[in-house]
Amino acid sequence: MTNTAEHEARGLSAEDLAEIEKKYDEGAATRQIAPGMAKFLRYVALAFATYHYLTAGLALPTDYWHMGWHLSGLFILTYALFPMFKTSSAFELRESRFRLGGVPYTDILLMILGTASALYLGLAWRGIEWLGIEEQTFRMGNPNTYDLVFGCILIVLVLDIARRTLGWILPLIICVFISYALFGPIFPGLLQHPGVNFKTFIGSMYFPQEGIFGVTLWVVSTIVFHFVLFGVIAQRTGLGQLFIDNATILAGRYTGGPAKVSVVSSAFFGTISGSSVANTVSTGALTIPNMKRLGYPGHFAGGVEAAASAGGQITPPIMGAAAFIMAEFLELPYTTIVIAAIFPALLHYVGVFSVVHLMARRLDLRGLPADQLPRLKAVWTSGWANIVPLIGLLVVLFSGYTPYMSAFCGISLSIIAGMSRIRNPVTLAYAAAFIAFVIWKYLGGGFDLSMSAILIAGAVIASFNPQQRTTIKEMADTFETGVKYALAVGAAAAAVGIVIGVINTTGIGFRIGFMVTQAASNLGTDLHWLFTVGSWELFSIADLTLFISLVFIALACILMGAGVPTTALYIMLVSVAQPALAQLGIPPIASHMFVLYYGVVAEITPPVCTSAYAAAAIAGSNPFRTGMSAFTLGLGKVVAPMAFVYAPVLLFVSSTGFDFWQFTYTAASCIAGVIALSAAVVGYWLVPMGAIYRWLMALAGLVFIAPSLQADLTALIIAAPAIISQVVQRKRLEKVA
Repeated sequence: MTNTAEHEARGLSAEDLAEIEKKYDEGAATRQIAPGMAKFLRYVALAFATYHYLTAGLALPTDYWHMGWHLSGLFILTYALFPMFKTSSAFELRESRFRLGGVPYTDILLMILGTASALYLGLAWRGIEWLGIEEQTFRMGNPNTYDLVFGCILIVLVLDIARRTLGWILPLIICVFISYALFGPIFPGLLQHPGVNFKTFIGSMYFPQEGIFGVTLWVVSTIVFHFVLFGVIAQRTGLGQLFIDNATILAGRYTGGPAKVSVVSSAFFGTISGSSVANTVSTGALTIPNMKRLGYPGHFAGGVEAAASAGGQITPPIMGAAAFIMAEFLELPYTTIVIAAIFPALLHYVGVFSVVHLMARRLDLRGLPADQLPRLKAVWTSGWANIVPLIGLLVVLFSGYTPYMSAFCGISLSIIAGMSRIRNPVTLAYAAAFIAFVIWKYLGGGFDLSMSAILIAGAVIASFNPQQRTTIKEMADTFETGVKYALAVGAAAAAVGIVIGVINTTGIGFRIGFMVTQAASNLGTDLHWLFTVGSWELFSIADLTLFISLVFIALACILMGAGVPTTALYIMLVSVAQPALAQLGIPPIASHMFVLYYGVVAEITPPVCTSAYAAAAIAGSNPFRTGMSAFTLGLGKVVAPMAFVYAPVLLFVSSTGFDFWQFTYTAASCIAGVIALSAAVVGYWLVPMGAIYRWLMALAGLVFIAPSLQADLTALIIAAPAIISQVVQRKRLEKVA
């Protein structure tokens, strides 16, 4: 992250940026509390982070205890930091006899009830004889009174913390699912079912394996939190600044330099940050003012940053929380998801980069002067050690170890890079502790010799970091910030577990999936005559059914994504999309990636596009226009899912197999389509482009995405008039010049 002096030089202080992040990232907006309560919550947050950090490296407790502790931390911190209703006065410090340290006693009571309901499951797992509670095995399907009381409390309070951190939309959608489970007989047609008994419903939502204590909460408490924490620590100890400096060196000197810096730095930053808003604020503080100063309109400058930053959730190696949940759903290693995401992420950034370049050409914008570019030698001389934690994390991750072990090693190396210094022997205790851990794992057979050597070397090398040492207080602040970043995703994961429980209990996913494919098939049959001449057909009914199904699901993702976090949206929609797309013969990983991508697209789609609104606040531009710019800039992300559904080879790891030449041809076709769309959006390729030619290029771009020789030839025919016109006008201008 750029330092405070750099921010202030551009008219934004660190406090201004924090306020922007709070305003547009609902999970970052917390109320003021008294110093005593703040100190208590700091200890809770540090204990929460330390617990997760140590259990990732040493040993995970039993699932129900582990998730219970995680939920307890969520309840304590959320009810203390997030007011019941988001009024302006609710965020101010107010002390009275009805409050404890600025927190209302009602919230203290809810905090206690939430913690009790989260921990009851572990306490009663083996039974509590003096209360007449049997072992949990005997209560499955037949919960007792205590189970029902604590189960009801947990469901209500999980929905409440999701509402407080993320707004009303997600809890209301989940309430619809709950109503569907309980009142199945009143629903019409295919949606009708006998209904779920209330006791059965509470039991399935409360007991592990499905419901709240299901896969989503397990993934967040065991993997996602650790990667969020790693991203925050790595950013604060200097890796974020290293990314921005190198992006400036790589792209700053060329046409439209600052905008290209935004794209490249956001791509780099996205590798360690799964949060679009945090990414926008961190890199946008530097890049957006630079773009405006160069001559880009404010709404376009903000749109560039928002579109590039939204790619953080789909950029390997550390993607958003949904990617980790995808790995669990598909029962695949997380590294497989990372490999599958490489080309789609590249296609997204090619699209943003193309629009930025063509807009710079159209506006005749130059790059940054040489004296404003960082010096490569100076950047790496001071910042080289900050890359060590990321390398260590990736080596462990791709060597077949668990994601949480790789995160543990990455966090440990980040702490060493930030706090251990060879010139200050006392601080080498951090490096020594990690080296001792590695040796202990090696002796116990946890690490092999080569992995142990790599990690020990990383700890030693990171201790030679020439940068100023991070103090204990600064590192504690960073841990606390990491915990606060994770509250919203934790609340969403717990709440969305209810949706998974309903889907598994009622089979609604298959019902809606059948309805989608049936409607698409009927519409495809009705439209088939438009693409048929005699016995010759351009598209078969099956082709049209698939395309219409994809459009229906994409629209559902974008519409439902208005205000619903990507992770929650992915979980809800993949349960519907997977059965529908499976019926159409789409490989599972392609259908899951399809839904994930359109969930991310929703983040930059007006009217609700939080990343774009945060960028607009920095740029001082109209939020809606900024959102429209971000959407058009993100067209690569809009068309990419269609491409890899039709050509799963683009995902490398699809069950359909990998063919290098097929991949090369298909990738080239998709890139050509994205560039054609970019030219249509900007209205410029070699020279300015008229409206008719822009429409031709846009249509050609869409056809290019369908990966077949027939489609590509059709696209070339459609684009030919525009291409010929551009070449002729360019030569005419060169002769005049």
